[in-house]
Amino acid sequence: MKAVFLDIESLDDLDLARLEAVFETLVTYKSTVPEEAAERVCDADVIIVNKVQLNKVIIESAPQLALICVVATGTNNVDLEAAKQNNVAVYNCQAYGIPSVVQHTFSLILALHTNLLSYDRAVRAGEWQKASQFCFLDYPIRELSGRKIGIIGYGHLGQGVAKIAEAFGMQVLVASRSLDDDRVGRVQLKELLPIVDVLAIHCPLTDETHNLIDAEALALMKNEAVLVNVARGGVVNETALANALRSGELAGAATDVLTVEPPKEGNVLLSANIPNLIVTPHSAWGSKEARQRIIDQTVENIAAFGCEGTERKVV
Repeated sequence: MKAVFLDIESLDDLDLARLEAVFETLVTYKSTVPEEAAERVCDADVIIVNKVQLNKVIIESAPQLALICVVATGTNNVDLEAAKQNNVAVYNCQAYGIPSVVQHTFSLILALHTNLLSYDRAVRAGEWQKASQFCFLDYPIRELSGRKIGIIGYGHLGQGVAKIAEAFGMQVLVASRSLDDDRVGRVQLKELLPIVDVLAIHCPLTDETHNLIDAEALALMKNEAVLVNVARGGVVNETALANALRSGELAGAATDVLTVEPPKEGNVLLSANIPNLIVTPHSAWGSKEARQRIIDQTVENIAAFGCEGTERKVV
């Protein structure tokens, strides 16, 4: 059995021994552009892919193909209908990055509330050295205890963030999924936004959540509130967020995601004059432990499918 891994770059520092042992041949590519994909998979029984788009043409260019393993949660880069029509199973990975993303979320929340980056820059610029006393307190420091955190998206990630928030003494509020979501403990978004001190976003990007946090939503929030987005860039309107931070309508924000990644053509949130904004490069999921779980889950998916490829179903 031959497998082709089309874009291994974000995982190539890991222990791949278990994955290599599954196949007679495992061919790996650091990255693959669309024009290269069909030729590279033409004799593959299994395609392993992260973000490369697998359309109908590419799927049908591999007549032996039995299984596509997505080393991520989302399968939007795979034409699932074409896979089904060609009797190709599609397996993904799930819940591998929860500890890493929860940890990153609170790294951002804490950095915003302690003004961590501002103090680091000030010390390096010699400001502490000029102080008249032992400490230097030019930037406000706020405690999390007693504050309200609003969570949009209450799956495993949202629940993990809630658990840590409660350990800090925060009150957790969960946003309703829709206007008719009347479950106990859920709060309609328009009611939640004006009362939270921290807004943490953990929902998928869908037609319903695209630009969910726009200028109107940001205007509902407290001026001293902060926003943290470790979901997808399109959930928050980036221009509206930049404007809210510049005007002081929002006290601070942090995002691990942008609408286009990597931002080779620039992005409004990368402007130098936006205050109190932290941008990290879609790295929340990227702990070594989380990435190793992706490899291990992929091996488990292959085993569940059956090495001889007798099972044919899309999941």
